Amino acid sequence: MGSRKNRTSAINEATEFFNQLLVDKPLLPLVVPLLFVLWGIEKWFFSLSNWVPLAVAVWATIQYGSYQRRILTEDLNTKWKQLILQTSSTTPLEHCEWLNVLLTEVWPNYIGPKLSLRFASIVERRLKHRKPSLIEKIELQEFSLGSHPPILGIHGASWSTSGDQRILRFGFNWDATDMSIMLSVKLAKPLMGTARIVINNMHIKGDMLLMPILDGRALLYSFMSTPEVRLDVAFGSGGSQSLPGTELPGVSSWLVKLVSDTISKRMVEPRRNCLALPAVDLYKKAVGGVLYVTVISASKLSRNNLKGSPTKRQQSSVVNGHKEDHLDDKDLRTFVEVELEELTRKTNERRGSSPSWDSTFNMVLHDNSGVVRFNLYECTPGSVKYDFLTSREVKIRYVADDSTIFWATGADSTVIAKRAEICGKEVEMTVPFEGINSGELKVKLVLKEWHFSDGSHSMNGSRIGSRQALNGSSKFLPTTGRKIYVTVTEGKNLVVKDRLGKSDPFVKLQYGKAIRRTRTVPHTSDPTWNQKFEFDEIGDGEYLKIKCYNEETFREESIGGARVNMEGLVEGSARDVWIPLEKVNSGELHLHIEAVRVEDNEGSKGLHRSTDNGLVELVLIEGRDLFAADLRGTSDPYVRVHYGNLKRRTKVVYKTLNPQWHQTFEFPDDGSPLELHVKDHNALLPTSSIGDCVVEYKRLPPNQMSEKWIPLQNVKNGEIHIQVTRRVPELDKKPPDSESFSIQARKRTSKQMKQNMIKFQSLIEDGNLEGLSASLSELETLHDAQEEYISQVEMEQMLLLNKINELGQEVLNSPAPLIRRATIP
Repeated sequence: MGSRKNRTSAINEATEFFNQLLVDKPLLPLVVPLLFVLWGIEKWFFSLSNWVPLAVAVWATIQYGSYQRRILTEDLNTKWKQLILQTSSTTPLEHCEWLNVLLTEVWPNYIGPKLSLRFASIVERRLKHRKPSLIEKIELQEFSLGSHPPILGIHGASWSTSGDQRILRFGFNWDATDMSIMLSVKLAKPLMGTARIVINNMHIKGDMLLMPILDGRALLYSFMSTPEVRLDVAFGSGGSQSLPGTELPGVSSWLVKLVSDTISKRMVEPRRNCLALPAVDLYKKAVGGVLYVTVISASKLSRNNLKGSPTKRQQSSVVNGHKEDHLDDKDLRTFVEVELEELTRKTNERRGSSPSWDSTFNMVLHDNSGVVRFNLYECTPGSVKYDFLTSREVKIRYVADDSTIFWATGADSTVIAKRAEICGKEVEMTVPFEGINSGELKVKLVLKEWHFSDGSHSMNGSRIGSRQALNGSSKFLPTTGRKIYVTVTEGKNLVVKDRLGKSDPFVKLQYGKAIRRTRTVPHTSDPTWNQKFEFDEIGDGEYLKIKCYNEETFREESIGGARVNMEGLVEGSARDVWIPLEKVNSGELHLHIEAVRVEDNEGSKGLHRSTDNGLVELVLIEGRDLFAADLRGTSDPYVRVHYGNLKRRTKVVYKTLNPQWHQTFEFPDDGSPLELHVKDHNALLPTSSIGDCVVEYKRLPPNQMSEKWIPLQNVKNGEIHIQVTRRVPELDKKPPDSESFSIQARKRTSKQMKQNMIKFQSLIEDGNLEGLSASLSELETLHDAQEEYISQVEMEQMLLLNKINELGQEVLNSPAPLIRRATIP
């Protein structure tokens, strides 16, 4: 019974399996009859084994042909779409939701921080040069664009074609609701105090254009019109005063205007910014460059098309009720003014509708980019005024692969772009003036060299730098600790101010709060100074400000200025440059700039040398061409010497501008600054200063005398002739009679003071005021010498005590010697 039940269950399970198989595979029952039919044909008619491979081959051929036709169709469709995309002037609007979603994902941790760093440096530079009168000083403390990226193409984006240039148009809408820009402000009078300005929301909305150029090596971008800008500004307190926002009027509007002007001047049509896409990144930060600009010629100039031409507006007559111009374009007298930031140069005047100038100018870039503006002016007949006609801009940018891009706006809003692979390569461009049919300008641009923040520079296709720059490290530090030496060598083609065609030029240098001045070179427009000045290095991108003046009787007239970027100065690699003067039409200054580190260990070595009786010996020899402090045109000069806390003075030389002193002073070599203050002696009135200077001695080699003329500062003229030596006597060669010599000198000084006191009493009895003044001066000199000897004795005493202490420490630290007692047999 049990076995019968098992067979029944197995049959039932098999039946259920086949039923399920028939449900899943309904065509399966047809397979079995088909197999029987094929077996019958094979058995009674002919063999199928020879036809099966042929049938499979035919089927495979048909399938392959169908596949090839499908691939060919897809390829033709793709090429057709590409052809339509390349030849169609416009494309339909395409939505950019996918792009905005991607931008939202990568913005917080990649694009946002990168752009924050980039914009922070731009804003910090911009704030230094533009601030309202209400603010004395402003610093950027925090800059973050927040976590919300801009929305691109919210209403779609489309491509269009203008000539050969492809242009992408899309909307730009940025609501940075969680941005944080914090500014620390020091307020000017009458408010005073400090405050904090926080920008916590920014809204920018407009339509943008994107244009690929140079075969995809760069992108130009700009707004079609000035965008809508809104800022939310909050005010806090800082320092000694709490100032609410209502007490800072105009700050919000100033910030909005600052942002709007920055956008308008940089990236609103026809002005376009450039984003370089280099294949290679050399990781160099360009901080400046030297650019040669040649204005070659212009063509197709016409009074009828130049909107600013005064002759077009004024000189016309009426014939039969119609206005007709009588002036021929051949009489058009024009010149071009080349403008780069505050630096301007102009060509000579030329006649005709196609003038040729061929004028070359030396220009200076203060960043990794710049805008060269060419302004066309007309010289009005019978007038000394010039009338502005039109202009055109050419922009320049350094690219990370060490190339340079030049671009400008062409006709019908197209792009004219050139690329110089190496420095020194000439780039010639023909650009249209702004306006319809306003003519064309042909220029040649040569980027001679780029300067980098690590001190190296690219020039004529090669990168030159110091050993530190070649190793990939820079010794430039944003802190003090180095000295910067600036030599004003010469000038050329300075602006002429007097009727004789000459000037009396001098130069003022300002670096931080330190101000230095050269002497005046009379009656020349090509002066030679060869004066060297020392400054303490300042970080944070501080510029060296240069101002050139023409000296007149009652005032100083400016004949130009400039600024030099001091970033990238490397020790051992001097910078020799010609600096064109700004805000004038001509003039250049030749500067030699070098940086030298004053090492801390050098100072410690100096202290060790002082413990070995090291001295600084200063010989004041003479002065020449000193400032006349008296009404009679002379002075009574003497010199006050300051060395740390020590003060000495020379004798007074009366009624001369070329005194002879020939006095020697000695000081302990402890690294203190050595300053000379030249004074005019007065018997009754207070003494007046006629100049001062600093003597650099720390870099001198031991026991080698340096002799030089040092120009006096803070006066118009005057120099001091000195000799300075760092005396480092060797211990084993110390002269045996040095002590006796010092004692003899002290005794001689005491004797002279006694004699002077006796002479002083006799002069008082005789009422000789002039002799009394001279005697007082000599007495002060002897008193200073006596103080010097006393300080020298104190120093020797201190050194002796230190030596005794050192010997005592050595005795205490040395192991106790073994003492053997002698035994007497």
